[in-house]
Amino acid sequence: MVDRLLSAVRPWHLGLALALLLAAMAVDGLSSRAYAQEGEAGQVEPVMQENALMWVVKTSGMIGGVLLILSIYFVSTVCRMFIELRPVTVAPPEIVSECQEMLQKRQFKEIYNVVKDDPSFYSRVLSTGIAELPGGLAEAREGMERVGEALTVDMEKKISMLAVLGTLGPMIGLLGTLKGMIASFSVIARSDQAIKASEVAGGISEALLLTFEGVALSVPAIYFFAVFRNRVSSLSVTTLVECDEFLRHFAHAARSKTSAAAPPPAAATPPKPAKA
Repeated sequence: MVDRLLSAVRPWHLGLALALLLAAMAVDGLSSRAYAQEGEAGQVEPVMQENALMWVVKTSGMIGGVLLILSIYFVSTVCRMFIELRPVTVAPPEIVSECQEMLQKRQFKEIYNVVKDDPSFYSRVLSTGIAELPGGLAEAREGMERVGEALTVDMEKKISMLAVLGTLGPMIGLLGTLKGMIASFSVIARSDQAIKASEVAGGISEALLLTFEGVALSVPAIYFFAVFRNRVSSLSVTTLVECDEFLRHFAHAARSKTSAAAPPPAAATPPKPAKA
């Protein structure tokens, strides 16, 4: 039941839900607070500070929007990989147990029909080995290895974008850093009068904020890329070993059934004695 629920959830749904949750926490934690300010008539008037979340959004600008989109994509990719890169997905236990039961009953054709219609890593590798088995066990193993390598490359392609995000995040943050510093120094260069600290600090704040956002995207992306790369290697090697072991038992059972079904050789008739 849990597997069905997980497969029904779209990855971008999880990413969007997490992004909304983080936004709600930011609004709650960074919401503006009123403070008192003495007016001209001596009255205390409440003045609202600028909302911190709105300040972050305004300061980040378009570059921050790009980083936000990449962050949502990163969260959805991580959620999708946690769902797909699991032992129960790569080698479904029900398929493995069903094949084992059929092997004990010597139902070879039924085993091939089951794995041929299943899209999992285990079934695709095993169906290739069974199809190549008439050419010999060595040739069947080579076929399984080729298919296993191809499927492993496909899984590695799915996590390769995490490495791209890990490299791209600081570069985009550096672009924002340069933009903010240029804005600050341009205020100094073009001003002939007293410089307002707020005008100079605005560009510096933009530079530091975008740098922080880029690094905040890069660090978890690199971490999860390493985690999923190790998981892909472990799952592919474990599944290939299971398929190879099952294929050896399959070949041995098929030879035993063939030798048992073969008719015994006819007994040689003794030669008749020659007539005198």
